[in-house]
Amino acid sequence: MTNTVRAEVITIGDEILFGQITDTNTAWVGTELTNIGIRVVRKTSVGDQTDAILQILNEAQQRADVIIITGGLGPTKDDITKKTLCTYFGVGMVRNETALALVTGFFEKRGREMTDLNRAQADLPANATYMQNDWGTAPGMWFEKVREDGTSQVYVSLPGVPFEMKHLMTNRILPKLTEHFETPIIKHKMIRTVGIGESFLAERIEAWEDALPDHIKLAYLPSFGGVKLRLTATGDDDALLDHELAEQVTKVMPLIEKNVFGFDSDELETIVGNLLKENKLTLGIAESCTGGYVSAQITKVPGSSAYFWGSIVSYSNTVKITQLGVQPKTLEQFGAVSEETIRQMAEGVRKALGTNVGIATSGVAGPDGGTPDKPVGTIWIACATDHRTVTRLLKLGQYRDQNIQLTTTYLLNMLREELLNQ
Repeated sequence: MTNTVRAEVITIGDEILFGQITDTNTAWVGTELTNIGIRVVRKTSVGDQTDAILQILNEAQQRADVIIITGGLGPTKDDITKKTLCTYFGVGMVRNETALALVTGFFEKRGREMTDLNRAQADLPANATYMQNDWGTAPGMWFEKVREDGTSQVYVSLPGVPFEMKHLMTNRILPKLTEHFETPIIKHKMIRTVGIGESFLAERIEAWEDALPDHIKLAYLPSFGGVKLRLTATGDDDALLDHELAEQVTKVMPLIEKNVFGFDSDELETIVGNLLKENKLTLGIAESCTGGYVSAQITKVPGSSAYFWGSIVSYSNTVKITQLGVQPKTLEQFGAVSEETIRQMAEGVRKALGTNVGIATSGVAGPDGGTPDKPVGTIWIACATDHRTVTRLLKLGQYRDQNIQLTTTYLLNMLREELLNQ
């Protein structure tokens, strides 16, 4: 077995610490490093201060073989990564003619004037290997350092702009890392479940989990309405690892099959869309408390126009009556948040839009509007087909956004189950 290669990812920028932008770089870099057998042991964000960056670099060199740095490579004075790396390595700055030609061509192509600040982007620490950025002017840089024990340590500095960083990592850095380090093969298999909590799931598969071989690890990744089970296998034989992962999935499926909707990158809305297409069915949606969120999830899927005909967001009782055909007496006697109303909404949207299937939501999403009989989090969902109409009462929490997302997940899963029973 090859040795573990450890990595640390450092993001630089005050805007990240201040919450002005969301750091998506570290998650992406972590995934890509894991995929080539490099284990990420730490992720750190630091502001635009030289002392703070130097401190993090000094700490990282003690625990990582690969240090990936993103951000701070722009042309303005607050972009101090290159100067800080010069200080860290004890070298000066030199102009890289290849980088200068690229920056010059970038501005000429766009008919823009080039300033001294722009030219300075071609200045790199003397010990840096230039890694060409095809999509911007900020350079990528590769550094190598031999430690006292004779082992190799790599530092990589990348622009913070996500699409530039990803292009550099994918096309230049990752291939170079796989050449530089001898890493184990790491394979993942994701089992996507819905409608079961983490603790219940863990209890159900406890014996199977305990019997996993040492080189296959299981992680629970909870999300709204379900849990992702991630199997990670490490070894030297690619085909063998694939076989072993498939074998473990076969063993666990009888225990959880009713709650599994897909694998790896499958999304619930995509699975539902595929089932609708396979069965040549059309879908209409009536939404009250979710306010169009269910429809938004359905239409995230490319090609959803093949089965999704439309939706009616019926916040008011008037719209429920005039557009969905809900009976006024039903609303008077049972209220908008009731099994009787949700049944008529699902059946009514089928009729109104002329679809094979109708699904509906109605409830108290919060944070206000609850009553002793129907507190915040009381939500009804329904699915109507040619065969039958099914309803379900959800008793959720106090948080509006969470209630909307959970309701959507549970409704799409109800639709999935009904389509499988067609």
